[in-house]
Amino acid sequence: MKVILLEDVKALGKKGEIVNVNDGYARNFILPKKLGLEATGKNLNDLKLQKANEEKIAQEQLEAAKALAEKIAAGKVTLQIKVGEGGRTFGSVSSKEVAHAVKEQMGYDIDKKKIQLKEAIKTLGTHIVQVKLHTKVTADLKVVVTEA
Repeated sequence: MKVILLEDVKALGKKGEIVNVNDGYARNFILPKKLGLEATGKNLNDLKLQKANEEKIAQEQLEAAKALAEKIAAGKVTLQIKVGEGGRTFGSVSSKEVAHAVKEQMGYDIDKKKIQLKEAIKTLGTHIVQVKLHTKVTADLKVVVTEA
């Protein structure tokens, strides 16, 4: 029997795949637990429409991420940290502070987990920080650290 999987099933397949299974396995396990549907003409057509809709949504999200990346790359964020004698800084700038500054200064709500700092910023000056907006889109954000 051919079955369309509604969820990932271990050792069988991933969500949305059409797999061939024994009739008993389908009737006694897959169908009652709502892990899959029988691959009828109507169900196959519904699957095709659902995949087309998901692709359209994914494309829209990608385009929105690209547009946001251009806006972020064009702007810059200014942060201040305390500095002692000899130019030594007290503390550092974290991704949380950068995300807060982006929201305050640029008006974009970016999750701190998407800001990729290799290590905390501990020096004054201009730093380029990577912001991962989508699996395929990464923007470079200018962060200017000044003396408070």
